[in-house]
Amino acid sequence: MIERTMIVLCAKRLYTPQEEIKDPLLFIEDGFVSAVSSRAQQEIPKNATVIDLVKDGLAEAILAPGFVDIHMHGGAGLDVMRAGPGELPRLNQFLTTHGVTGYFPTTVAAPLDQTCGALERLADAIEACQSSPGANSDGMQARPLGIHLEGPFLSHKRRGVHPPEYLVEPTLQIFERLWQAARGQVRMMTIAPELPGALEVIAEAARRKVCVSIGHSDAELEAARAGVRAGARHATHTFNAMRPLDHRDPGILGEVLTDPQLSADIIADGIHVAPAVIQIFLRAVGLERSVLITDAMAAAGMPDGTYQLGPIQVEVKDGKCTKDGTLAGSALTMDRAVRNVTHFAGWTLQHAVRAATLNAARAVGLAQHGHLAPGAEANIVVLGPKGEVRGAFVRGRAGSR
Repeated sequence: MIERTMIVLCAKRLYTPQEEIKDPLLFIEDGFVSAVSSRAQQEIPKNATVIDLVKDGLAEAILAPGFVDIHMHGGAGLDVMRAGPGELPRLNQFLTTHGVTGYFPTTVAAPLDQTCGALERLADAIEACQSSPGANSDGMQARPLGIHLEGPFLSHKRRGVHPPEYLVEPTLQIFERLWQAARGQVRMMTIAPELPGALEVIAEAARRKVCVSIGHSDAELEAARAGVRAGARHATHTFNAMRPLDHRDPGILGEVLTDPQLSADIIADGIHVAPAVIQIFLRAVGLERSVLITDAMAAAGMPDGTYQLGPIQVEVKDGKCTKDGTLAGSALTMDRAVRNVTHFAGWTLQHAVRAATLNAARAVGLAQHGHLAPGAEANIVVLGPKGEVRGAFVRGRAGSR
């Protein structure tokens, strides 16, 4: 019989993230959280391996769930649609240094054959993590948890930089082709609900437990509501690539900002959305449904220059990513997004962390991610008092720093 090893993490504070625990003890067994308590409530077993971050020099260390980024296209010079299996570990290590322990590699509109090839490669990476979550010769890293299809079912009018020649009207046949290429690993899909055929595809994707997200859309209010009735439950990079809000014609934003059935995400880099509007978003959508994403592309963590976003070449200058003057993804990292929310909207660090963890995981149905509670995966970020990343653990093992 193999004896299970217990690890106990000690810190100054812990965010579950619904509550804060002072002087916490976080118990980990076989890569999962087995208990969470304070030092006053529970003793440390004598046979446990203790990692005391305070004694190790991190006097103000905060334990929080690892960040979950449900919309990202790349980083560290790599694009998720083009990177080979041998390159993904570099991206995964980069993400871990910014507190991300799980993510959804996200596509952009491209020729269907190219998209299907990318989906097959991403499915390989996801299945490799699922089959051997602890066997990684490169050290523990952020893991791809599912695929986010952004395109090809997008509005031509609100396409952003997605090439118009690769956009198609939604059909069950095309959705099935993409689903088969991804071997069922599609966990999220952005779609414009006003397109012909969209409601049928939304209903089928929702039936397969895909988080259907309305976005890249010129929908009027009733079309957006029809998408929600069909099964959509989320909104993609709110305000960006959406019909603008008008006080007499609220459009899709009227639905996104008022429907309690919907969660919604936002790119909090101060470039895609003005800080004052981020504050409006957080107030309207609220603490339980607001989700932070990066929409990061290969340029994240890299100097200014030219980078690839699927089939698109993007210019990056002063951290702003554009194609012919149109925003094209971001160079944002999730830890920066969390800190930005505390500055832009006055949210506490605990609340900002929730938007990058629990809310994201709940939106897409990742029950074992985004929180620290018995039964959850031991995916943890160690933060300083201002939200700076000091370390990470993936399934209970120390990640890259």
